[in-house]
Amino acid sequence: LHMGKTMKEDLIVVVKYIKQLYPPEFNVFNTYAELYHNYFASQAKKNAESHLEDKDVYLLLSWVHKIYPEDMRKDHALAKELEKVKLGSLLPSSLSKELEKKYLDSEEATIKNSLIKCLDKEIQGWKEDKEPEKLNGHFQSELLAIFVIQSIYSGQKRAKDISTAVGEELLHRLSRELPAFLRSYKDAFEDFKEKSKKHRYYKPILIANINNCCNFRDYAEKNMPEKDDNKASILITLGDIENSVFDVLLQQLFAQLKPIYKKFTENKWDSSNEIMNEIIKTTSKHISDFRTLKDPFYHAIIEKIHAHLVKEYIVRLLKRKVSLKTPAQQQNLAQHVSKNAADLEAFCTSNGSQATWLNSALPKMAEVIRLQDLGAIKIEVATLARTYPDIRKRHLEAFLYIKANLSRSELKSILGYLSGSTSSMSPRAPLFSNINVS
Repeated sequence: LHMGKTMKEDLIVVVKYIKQLYPPEFNVFNTYAELYHNYFASQAKKNAESHLEDKDVYLLLSWVHKIYPEDMRKDHALAKELEKVKLGSLLPSSLSKELEKKYLDSEEATIKNSLIKCLDKEIQGWKEDKEPEKLNGHFQSELLAIFVIQSIYSGQKRAKDISTAVGEELLHRLSRELPAFLRSYKDAFEDFKEKSKKHRYYKPILIANINNCCNFRDYAEKNMPEKDDNKASILITLGDIENSVFDVLLQQLFAQLKPIYKKFTENKWDSSNEIMNEIIKTTSKHISDFRTLKDPFYHAIIEKIHAHLVKEYIVRLLKRKVSLKTPAQQQNLAQHVSKNAADLEAFCTSNGSQATWLNSALPKMAEVIRLQDLGAIKIEVATLARTYPDIRKRHLEAFLYIKANLSRSELKSILGYLSGSTSSMSPRAPLFSNINVS
């Protein structure tokens, strides 16, 4: 700092007062600048070749790449004159590269170790008999995400402050650390998830950790290139964590719903309104627990519930338990299905489901049950197939078992029409492909 200040101030004196005292051909400013630079460079080289602590390596590199070339040599009073002098760098390129490698190795190791310690501390926190904190009504364990992201961001910023090239190299190195950290995090979390089911705050801890994924996902989306393999790895790992938590959170609800859905076919759909009310009531009790999820995850889990409720209803329609011979009987069932579909849609929508793609499945199936004209049935089947391109012949065949007044030739005609109407494109979200027909 003393040498830098002395060089800068002295060269300003040369520019302002001494230069004009010499004939131009003496190039007196060049002489002064070269002598100061050579001395400064020799001292920098001497320091670089001695044993330096990490913070000294960082400071010396800052002088070489930033302070000396940008703050000193581009000072408004000196820049014009110094442009005429070929001073070069403070350090030889080979020595500068050696220092950069030492700095990058040290910074990478420091950040890596701090991430390991942070994860260990987080794991210890899961084992404590303590409910996670809440922020804006959401369980959180955000110190982990904040610390990890801040460590990586701060490391990148420090490196970039040395030079763009050094910053990019550290970014390249650290881009491998975050996927590796998240894999370790996932493994530790899976271990907790499997072994700690009797933990007093088991579900709140699961929810707090899924909420953590939001911060990591936002960071990767905003700060990593689209085609980066590390970004893809990060998003896959986060997706695995999120889906595994959803599965656990929904397991109890889905188990409770299974015997309720069986009542539809056991009662020949006669008590369908009461059964749907029971389904909605049971689901409501569980949804209140999910309000502690952050919005993206809350909407995702509600969509999974919505899809499950619709899918399970379709499963019952495809069970070949009810065969109705008269139009009046079919009309009656169609009304039940329409009413149940409306109640289901209203319930899911009021609880925040954005899965509007599910809403037309049951009404369209109700319409197929209601219609008696063969041409009209074919049109409705074609519409159903365009809306849900994963519907297959086996699904429709099981469903049409309800319409016992269809002749074999009419049934064959409808099924043939389906094969010509289904799209080869994969559906945006599968519905029928998740339904096995026995």
